[in-house]
Amino acid sequence: MPTDSRVLIDHIRELIATPSVSSVSPEWDTPNTTVINNLAGRLESAGWQVEIQDIPDKPGKQNLIATLGKDLSNHLDNKEQGTNEAENKVGNQVENKGLVLSGHTDTVPCDDVLWTSDPFTLAEREQRLYGLGSADMKSFLAIAMHACANIDPQKLTAPVILLATADEESSMAGARALAAAGKPAARYAIIGEPTGLQPIRMHKGIFMESITVKGQSGHSSDPGLGNNALDGMQTVINELQTWRDELRTGPLNEAFKVPYSTLNLGHIHGGDNPNRICGECELQIDLRFVPSLNKAELRAELHQRLTQQLRNHDPELKLTFNSLFDGTQPMHTKAESELIKAAEAMTGQQSGAVSYATEAPFLTSLGMDVVVLGPGSIDQAHQPDEFLPLEQIQPTIEIIQGLIKRFCMA
Repeated sequence: MPTDSRVLIDHIRELIATPSVSSVSPEWDTPNTTVINNLAGRLESAGWQVEIQDIPDKPGKQNLIATLGKDLSNHLDNKEQGTNEAENKVGNQVENKGLVLSGHTDTVPCDDVLWTSDPFTLAEREQRLYGLGSADMKSFLAIAMHACANIDPQKLTAPVILLATADEESSMAGARALAAAGKPAARYAIIGEPTGLQPIRMHKGIFMESITVKGQSGHSSDPGLGNNALDGMQTVINELQTWRDELRTGPLNEAFKVPYSTLNLGHIHGGDNPNRICGECELQIDLRFVPSLNKAELRAELHQRLTQQLRNHDPELKLTFNSLFDGTQPMHTKAESELIKAAEAMTGQQSGAVSYATEAPFLTSLGMDVVVLGPGSIDQAHQPDEFLPLEQIQPTIEIIQGLIKRFCMA
């Protein structure tokens, strides 16, 4: 294996060896600062301008924004503040430039007893790299840096921006913080999630909700002593199943393997003993919806439908909602986008759609066209013995370099 490839793999090894788990369960959650510091140190040594952003209300969680070439953010600020035609002209020229290479630094938790080898020690076998985050998606950050190693910043007409985010696997707090800050400023973005190097231009939106019915507990020998929350939850579930059937009929998007929006009843618990009337019952659901639908409107419809049905069943029962995951809007980059056309030409694959969610909608909200495109398979993500095929590393480097040449050296 060439020496420069060994340097890249050694960097991947360092990132895999650094735990950066994000989880909604505090006992599993860990900081990502060590990974951020690793990336920042290497990037600064290579001449990148590095900014580290602390995530509000998330101690130990950070984003990294590293820029190679002229940073356009100040020019964009000038456009907003400018009072003369010359300043506005500069702003108009720069707002359509720049390429973001984006990856998240966190992984899901893992059960190491299910792994053949230590998930935090990179293992090379069968022409694969095994380790937690090898496919999803620490390796992409190292590969993207490696792809930029020999770029002369003076030859860049638009910046290359490496973006490393926090908590994608749990809350997407890192991407939310970036969107709130209006950073970074660029026209195009690649998110290196594992797609087998197929360009992805659409994915579904998602949110997760907890639904609780509260009644009154009592001795089971006399139903009049209480008000059974499980009976109320049956009404809630019936309405959810009705809505689920309606969603199956449309709107449809045939680009997706499952062309309709899906509603999953994922977890339920209630009551505490068979001889007590159930006083409280909670159901947790997720909804994944096609790009023509809107997250806020769907959540409002969920609340309205269930509130009305439970009121009709028994107005004495109380219904509450809690957002488990605020979620994301769908991603939908137009097929005519220059980024999509370039990615298709460089990979030799037609762009497609996936049902899982990414940070793409947050970058889209900043005015970027986004393609999800990276090495490895989503089938390996969140699995024991997660791996990245070695054969996909060099093509990834070449795709990144080709897109940089196309959009940052024109």
